[in-house]
Amino acid sequence: MITVSLRLEEDMKKQLDEMCDEMGMNITTFFMIYAKRALRDRRIPFDIVAPLDPFYSASNVKQLEKADRQIKEGHVVVKTMEELERMENE
Repeated sequence: MITVSLRLEEDMKKQLDEMCDEMGMNITTFFMIYAKRALRDRRIPFDIVAPLDPFYSASNVKQLEKADRQIKEGHVVVKTMEELERMENE
């Protein structure tokens, strides 16, 4: 085995660390997978996808769109903090 050094911008390295962590690996494993696949396929290899922010999941986007429609259609209930606190104590 030999050591290979790479220079990355600090922010890019931080983002890559976070993405690899989300996939259960470190940067060394990431580059080993990449290199092995590139050599096997003789091309720039493949997609490794980190989970997207759950805020943008299909079900959440659907709920946000529903809420947006309700607001635009005027189906909004407005309560003061005092009213909400009274409701909580009922």
